[in-house]
Amino acid sequence: MKYKIGYRTFKSAAAVSLAIMLAQLCQLNFYVSSAIITILCVQNSKKKSLKSASSRFLACMLAIPASFIFFEGIGFHPIVIGLLLLFFIPTTVWLKINEGVVTSTVIILHIYSTNHVTWDVVFNEMGLIVIGIGSALLVNLYMPSLDKQLKVMQKQIEESFKSILLLIVEYLRTSEKKWEDHEIEATMKLLKTAKTLASRDVENHLTQSENYYYSYFSIREKQFEIIQRLLDIMTSIDSQLEQRYLVADFIEELSLCIHRGNTAKLFLSKLTVLEEEFKKTPLPKTWETFETEAQLYHLLWEMKKYLLLKQSLKLV
Repeated sequence: MKYKIGYRTFKSAAAVSLAIMLAQLCQLNFYVSSAIITILCVQNSKKKSLKSASSRFLACMLAIPASFIFFEGIGFHPIVIGLLLLFFIPTTVWLKINEGVVTSTVIILHIYSTNHVTWDVVFNEMGLIVIGIGSALLVNLYMPSLDKQLKVMQKQIEESFKSILLLIVEYLRTSEKKWEDHEIEATMKLLKTAKTLASRDVENHLTQSENYYYSYFSIREKQFEIIQRLLDIMTSIDSQLEQRYLVADFIEELSLCIHRGNTAKLFLSKLTVLEEEFKKTPLPKTWETFETEAQLYHLLWEMKKYLLLKQSLKLV
């Protein structure tokens, strides 16, 4: 089994070392605890890291006065810690900063172990908080670019789409079903992975709510749902009508033009021409022919939706 150390592991190690060094340099009590705060704040994206840091900071700021009220008001006793948490945890949930419960519990236990609450204790804990969170945010300023991975996945998805569309073309021409369930499942898994990675890329840019790759993979995901419906339609097309071959030619040409560029407008025009060709054909004389033509029209309708989705993609 190949062992691999990720960027987050490297960053966690660096941030923890930095936090302990700074806390020790400042001669803070419980300086090693800054490592706990730091490692909890290191996330795999800038937005997540910032959100985690803000939640933990606010929770810790709430924990200090709460500790003073409970410990100085009731007493330094283990039961008081339980009472404090009964109040503190629901409050953080209500304020939507419950992500900081673990970090702030460390602060509460520090204050409890001192057996008194003074300004020196408060400043010590605030120092640990600032150093711990600050170290995590500092290392998270650098996030490796995901462009290379996203481009590779984009190419893989385009090749998968091309392969499946060509199998549809072959079925329309020969009535031989050659696609396998595992091919469909592999493409679905690839789309899901790519979209997750693109979402992470968005979170690494604090001013963005969406980017090209996220939009691209979202559109491809919807297009793949249409392709799956096309595969279902295929099994209902039995008669060897001439229109089958016209549709096959259209899909084959489309499959050869699957790339990051947007040729949807061109193929929508070609699809309109194909629909006009269909209208010129004589009305079906048998029920079987009628059903086949209806399925072919349904197929064209799905292809139109497929192209309209791609047309909505904004190029970069």
